[in-house]
Amino acid sequence: MSRAVSRLKNSLLVATLSLALPACQDPVDKAAKQRIFSPEAPPQTVTAAAQKLPPEGVADDPAVARRVLGMDAAEVTERLGPHLYTADLVTEWASGAGGSVKLVEKRTLRAGPGGVSGDFHGVMENSRDQGLEVLRVGGKVYARNRYGTFRLRSRDRGIAERTRAELTGALHDFDELFRGRLKLSPQGAGTHEGRSAQRYAVSLAPATPGEATPDAAELPAALNPRNGRDDTSRRRAAFFALREPRSLTGEVWVDAQTSVVLKATLDGRLSVPGDGKGGDAGVGEAELHMTLDSARTEIGKDPRLKPPETFLPDADKPQGIADALDRFGVPRSGPAKPDAGTPPGGAEPDEDDDNN
Repeated sequence: MSRAVSRLKNSLLVATLSLALPACQDPVDKAAKQRIFSPEAPPQTVTAAAQKLPPEGVADDPAVARRVLGMDAAEVTERLGPHLYTADLVTEWASGAGGSVKLVEKRTLRAGPGGVSGDFHGVMENSRDQGLEVLRVGGKVYARNRYGTFRLRSRDRGIAERTRAELTGALHDFDELFRGRLKLSPQGAGTHEGRSAQRYAVSLAPATPGEATPDAAELPAALNPRNGRDDTSRRRAAFFALREPRSLTGEVWVDAQTSVVLKATLDGRLSVPGDGKGGDAGVGEAELHMTLDSARTEIGKDPRLKPPETFLPDADKPQGIADALDRFGVPRSGPAKPDAGTPPGGAEPDEDDDNN
């Protein structure tokens, strides 16, 4: 009896192994296991930074030119290492009615080692006494408006990546506003901060039929509000749809080793029609004059960034209107619930507000 049971067990074991063997050899199963147990893929920025971009091909290959001119801060840091980025951007509107509006921006980004996840300190200020400052140290993010107090932003880490990209995106924005018509002409080699670079003169390329912003194909169609657009939205839409580049001059220096733009000076003019062509009735043509002066210096120098000495703890967005009423002594209908992280005298303006 015991021998019969043993034989039965052996038969079942052989049958089980024979059924499992083909399953283990299934190529689909093997591929699935390889994907599941393979090492995690590196971030897309790290992969992009490993791509070789020939600096001498910027003038001849539009794809290389777009990659170099539009390279974001994370990839630049991966390629270049620690550095200091500064940019002065001036925009001035002049209308047919004789009025003009001018805005001067100062942008600074001090990038530390560590590449895409490294520390950095970014500051943006303008001539209207507005500004924003963001600091990331050891994975923790601190932010404040120009005259505010730093606040820890543990639940809004995306502000760090957004601010870093905006601070260093002036050259990309310039190219986009001018409908991708930055023409680069080789001017030989040069040296910047002890690094070899390819120099390019910038001019306005001829318009092509059906030209559009380089990223326009990726945008969905605009939605029409039920009650129509307000004047401000209508003017903005008219500007982006009808803007016409008029002139463009300048110079761009591209690092020979990393293909990062080391410095750029641009001066350009755009015009927008009026009188029935998308503009306001009775208003003539408007012109936008823009200048950019940017540079990357202190390359390879570790700024040794530190957290701010004083900062407020992370907290929910202040209650806005209710906090404003508290400031002016207007009592609430219910019991007040003060924010433990809010200083006396009212809530600190959030860095995402319009006054920054």
